[in-house]
Amino acid sequence: MPLSEHEQRILEDIERRLQEEDPRFAQQVARSSLHSHVARRLRWGGLLFVIGFVLLMLFAVSVWLAVAGFGVMLAAALFVYNELRRITGDQARALGTSGRFSVPGLLARWSQRFRGGPPASD
Repeated sequence: MPLSEHEQRILEDIERRLQEEDPRFAQQVARSSLHSHVARRLRWGGLLFVIGFVLLMLFAVSVWLAVAGFGVMLAAALFVYNELRRITGDQARALGTSGRFSVPGLLARWSQRFRGGPPASD
């Protein structure tokens, strides 16, 4: 639904005041996108999963390290799962489905799968 003229003026006024009060924050918000935010969080989840896997492989050193590694892997997997669930269908489409093996395309298909709908066709 498009904004009314009055709402558009209010939004422009808020943007102008934000630029004046905190230009660095305004630039950071303008540069970030849904894709960059989701990709960053998924990378952190993947890194945590790999760290957990390395800890799990240290079971010869200590069983407690292996248990901690499993816990870190489980937490990372749940983190990534929750991030993928938070993406709505509109957001997944906004990311674009440019290719079968592109990250945005995979995110769109995973989002559809988690919602129980039919998989997105390529």
